[in-house]
Amino acid sequence: MKVVIVGAHPDDPETACGGTIALLAQAGHEVVVAYLTSGEAAEVRTQEALRACEILGARAVFLNQIDGQSEVNNARYEEMSCFLFQEKPDILFTHWSIDSHRDHRNCSSLVYDAWMRLGRQVALFYFEPMTGQQSQNFAPSDYVDVTPVLERKHEACFVHESQHVRDWYEQVHGRMEVFRGMESGYKFAEAFVRHIQSADVSLTILRENCA
Repeated sequence: MKVVIVGAHPDDPETACGGTIALLAQAGHEVVVAYLTSGEAAEVRTQEALRACEILGARAVFLNQIDGQSEVNNARYEEMSCFLFQEKPDILFTHWSIDSHRDHRNCSSLVYDAWMRLGRQVALFYFEPMTGQQSQNFAPSDYVDVTPVLERKHEACFVHESQHVRDWYEQVHGRMEVFRGMESGYKFAEAFVRHIQSADVSLTILRENCA
């Protein structure tokens, strides 16, 4: 399968669903991680993202919007639609739309519009960057057991040294991994919401196939 993850900034896909990325790549699926912006200190963060994707087994793509100044307009809708049409994903991940960070909301809106243009045939899943701090009202429909690849996920996340991810990871994403694991019966898990009108793909089944 072809899997595309679209995040607003370098480190968003890695921290939100790096374990799922690693499992899918490990199972032989083609995984593309697209970054809407390159973040502040773009050159440094681009190199960090490239290294993180290398660790996870994914291909990085940069969509060249500006951190903190991302746009939602007709031209940007067209850009995202063209990108996803060219990639032709079977499964698509992006930000949950109810989020305190404008770039996260904009990214979600652009991907959602492109998904509709693709005829809603692609399985669309939303991820949670920082539930409780940024993502709000996030009620998961699917969970992935990331325990087997947790160390690899953390290695990819900690590559983002410019963001000091190692310093705050345990208090934010570490707690999410444990809590979502408690909800789903795994030791550590990542959680997602599947759009009800998208292709009916269970990430639990994907996780079992990847193990």
